[in-house]
Amino acid sequence: MSLTLTVLQADLLRPETLPLLLVIAGLGLSLAEALAPGAHFIVLGVALLAAGLVGLALGTLASPILLAVLVLAFGGLALWGYREFDIYGGKGSGRTSDSDSLTGKTGRVTERVTPTEGEIKLDGGGFNPYYAARTVGREIPAGTEVMVVDPGGGNVVTVEALSSVEDDIDRELARGRRPGDESERERETERA
Repeated sequence: MSLTLTVLQADLLRPETLPLLLVIAGLGLSLAEALAPGAHFIVLGVALLAAGLVGLALGTLASPILLAVLVLAFGGLALWGYREFDIYGGKGSGRTSDSDSLTGKTGRVTERVTPTEGEIKLDGGGFNPYYAARTVGREIPAGTEVMVVDPGGGNVVTVEALSSVEDDIDRELARGRRPGDESERERETERA
């Protein structure tokens, strides 16, 4: 019995079987990623699987050193692809956040918004970008671009039409455009 195990172990440790072991390990890690998503086994699983498949294709030319280099190369490519294509939303787009983060988000009115009813669709609003919306002022018709001014702490947000939202910079620019109203810069230019 021990002689059989010794022969079996010797067969598994031969350089020719290393690509097959890499394929098996790669499939195992890929399966582990399927069972526990987000555990990042997929990068190493893809690297081992790809290196093992190339090793099987090369046959006896696949030395352990070449296979190690292939694992590193395919691992780097898999990591780059994993991060570049944002598989699990690792850049933050797939994460939930608090309602305060909705302040300043823009979107479009899908159903007329009044002080008592309405609906909007936020740009980049996540899994379900539709929110019940209310306005403090006038009614906002469907199709109008809006901005969230108060997230409200739930799924009902307070919005204003983007054309009516004015910040400090807009007020200063508007004040400088009024007839007979000179800006500070124009006064300094005249003094020089």
